[in-house]
Amino acid sequence: MASSRNINRADDASLHGSHDYHVPVLLHEAVDALNIQTDGVYVDCTFGGGGHSKAILQHLGAKGKLIAFDQDPDAGKQLPSDERLIFVPHNFRHLARFLRLHGIAQIDGLLADLGVSSHQFDEGTRGFSTRFEGPLDMRMSPAQSRTAATILQTYTREQLHKLFEQYGEVTNAKTLAATIVDARKTNAFETIADLKHAIGSIVKGNPHKYYAQVFQALRIEVNEELVVLEEMLGQLPSLLRKGARVAIISFHSLEDRMVKNFFRKGSFEPEDSNPFATGKPTSPFLIVTKKPVTAGAEELKKNPRSRSAKLRVAEKI
Repeated sequence: MASSRNINRADDASLHGSHDYHVPVLLHEAVDALNIQTDGVYVDCTFGGGGHSKAILQHLGAKGKLIAFDQDPDAGKQLPSDERLIFVPHNFRHLARFLRLHGIAQIDGLLADLGVSSHQFDEGTRGFSTRFEGPLDMRMSPAQSRTAATILQTYTREQLHKLFEQYGEVTNAKTLAATIVDARKTNAFETIADLKHAIGSIVKGNPHKYYAQVFQALRIEVNEELVVLEEMLGQLPSLLRKGARVAIISFHSLEDRMVKNFFRKGSFEPEDSNPFATGKPTSPFLIVTKKPVTAGAEELKKNPRSRSAKLRVAEKI
């Protein structure tokens, strides 16, 4: 295979595509890290506004192929006209299944930008952001039945406590869970205002940070984000050709830790507790980024949402 050139930075405007939809984070760092081959087959797990996908397509020749996943119907409206692109309007947890359906046994690289898109955050009716009034929805795909409102109305006190503690790292998660269970006896949780009104008196520290942690926990649960990530990562060893690169951009410590550990171990299987076992299982990955890559000063200035982004890269050996 012939190796591609780096993207000309003068093409930034076209790569960022629809600024109103989503500004891709760590664009050049992630795409350059894939070490793209011009006739290779690549996957973008999270098409979004198409910024990363368009950059990958710029590296590919006529025989190259890009398979892009996104379960959000709005993302499908951002597709470029390019016969090298196969768009899959489904969750990337079904990676291997849809690759098989398109006759693809192995790939040369994969990129996943795990964050919520700018469009989803800025669309008040989606319920992702505390900045707007809207329904407590938070679904990445409208095909899903469970919403944030469903969780708040039906989960037990213990389930809510665990959810806010583990996924949101909320300091008073137990009190928060109890407050919600008590409040729902007399008031429905249907809108963002309903939730803020119910828990306003127990907010700890900076209200913006507190609500962000609560919303993060609900969003992760609604969309099974950590389960989906684990399912996708677990499929990689058999799907990647030797020398293929994986670039994962995460936005909170739970995802980043999962990616880091998977690259190190190569699986999610518990380590052998047999005292007579010798040696550790060998990972099929060479870790390319010893420390996660983060946004530089220029990107942080242009896109404050990039401040929490961490890129980790590994190569199949």
